[in-house]
Amino acid sequence: MDATTPMRTLFATGASDLDEGSPARSLAHLAEQAAWCTPDSCGAAATVSTGEDTAEAPTAVTHPDLSALVSVQWESGEGPIPTALDSGRATGADDLLHESRWPEYRAEALQAGVRSSATLPYRRDGITLTITVYGFRPGLKVEKGCTATDVLGELAATGLARERRYREALAEVDQLDTALRTRPVVDQACGILMYVLGCAPDTAFDTLRRLSQRTNRKLSDLAGALVRTRGHGLEAELRCLDDRPRDTGRAAAARSGTEPGRTAGPGTGHGR
Repeated sequence: MDATTPMRTLFATGASDLDEGSPARSLAHLAEQAAWCTPDSCGAAATVSTGEDTAEAPTAVTHPDLSALVSVQWESGEGPIPTALDSGRATGADDLLHESRWPEYRAEALQAGVRSSATLPYRRDGITLTITVYGFRPGLKVEKGCTATDVLGELAATGLARERRYREALAEVDQLDTALRTRPVVDQACGILMYVLGCAPDTAFDTLRRLSQRTNRKLSDLAGALVRTRGHGLEAELRCLDDRPRDTGRAAAARSGTEPGRTAGPGTGHGR
């Protein structure tokens, strides 16, 4: 048994919390473990980003003062967390007293008594988890490799990605189930439209879809209403939506037995 086996067992328990608990509680537990596992750390923060609005990124900190350190990075776009997100590499500040890269973050950190920090990013399936640890003294170092904090981050990121895939799969199954349950009534509604408009199946479905958008009603709800009323009361609106091009001249010619632009010759029209 290697030296990391007990730690991996402990962190596996933490990863299960990421799957089963709420996101906020999971991140809070992750930040607490990161601070506990990092020597000389005075606190930690954990964030989850999906590449969208970072200001809305879920965040957890082990101390209220650290919230301002995370917020100033989202607001300014500068700091170890944005740098780690952009580069995908661990980013640290050995001594913020002499740091010049992130002036706003540096000022906020020194005001809180933080002299050093290190941020580790973990990317999985469109999600980037970051773990940041802070120190009251210079020289706090946390690097990628077989360290306690890094093992924790790897397991937590894998758990978050697995949870996301699971939730996406559940949503897809729910959508398919809804589609299967509503398909018969949609087909019936299309049949009614085909009768009212005298159109093809594709045109009937397109008309139903556009009517759904115009009335801001779900397609299945609208289809159910059409089936219940057999389309009565909607004939005029349906015909307005049915904007298929019609060649009325050719249609009239077909009924009279002549083509547009041609005159009736001998043997056509009135007989001699």
